[in-house]
Amino acid sequence: MSYNAGNAGNAGNAGNAGDDGRHEHDSPSWERSAEPTGERLQKIMAAAGVASRRVSEQLIVEGRVRVNGRVVQELGRRIDPESDEVSVDNVAVQLDSTRRYLMLNKPVGVVSSMRDEQGRPDLRQFTKDYEERLFNVGRLDAETSGLLVLTNDGALTHVLAHPSFGVTKTYVAKVRGAVTPQTIATLTRGIDLEDGPISADKARLLERSAEGGFSLVELTLHSGRNRIVRRMMDAVGHPVVELVRRQFGPLHLGTLRVGAVRDLTKVELGQLLTISREKPSDRDARSE
Repeated sequence: MSYNAGNAGNAGNAGNAGDDGRHEHDSPSWERSAEPTGERLQKIMAAAGVASRRVSEQLIVEGRVRVNGRVVQELGRRIDPESDEVSVDNVAVQLDSTRRYLMLNKPVGVVSSMRDEQGRPDLRQFTKDYEERLFNVGRLDAETSGLLVLTNDGALTHVLAHPSFGVTKTYVAKVRGAVTPQTIATLTRGIDLEDGPISADKARLLERSAEGGFSLVELTLHSGRNRIVRRMMDAVGHPVVELVRRQFGPLHLGTLRVGAVRDLTKVELGQLLTISREKPSDRDARSE
């Protein structure tokens, strides 16, 4: 995660009062007397890899740091890294160094399970070299390849995988037949499936073969329903031949090769943690 500590101009925005209209140093004296024990904020930030301790102090003074949603500008502020949440420039920071976050480009033929009871290839082959006990965030069916997050952060797994959270996912589908603009409009307008209506947040035609045998379609949805892309394309008469998930929330698959695993960057992790900490009202605004 990269922060421009020398850009004092940002302080005017990030230094606004917290969600309840107050800065941390505006708290009544009886609240300040209950200040938590723990380690100094700038030391925790440096240990988390945000910046050096000196630069972290500058970020705090500039009003760019929040603890539990409230601006903190006191260099003496102490926090508990196990219970307090810190953000810099409104981007969440992970304080727990024992947490691991990986991106996998899952191959076709691998089930989204750490141990498949039927003996099919599972995710253990990609996690066996890591000391942490890792879990997958959400699922991709065996016939679908693409971006899958692996982590030992149980709270984040629960939040991001829950259907009500509505993380957007972008897929590229190779389908049979010549997809028309009318079909794309139908996908975004909505169709009825056996388990209820569904519509794509976005849909676009990427490519269509000259002979019209196949088309490439990009779909973005926030639904977590089972095999939803395949069922939607079946419903409009274009069965899926190949399906890849290219994006999960703020994460992009990029050039990660099939079967490869990498750690999330600090920027990616900050973006992921930020949306996982959103309030329901913020989440609704993001999905509009």
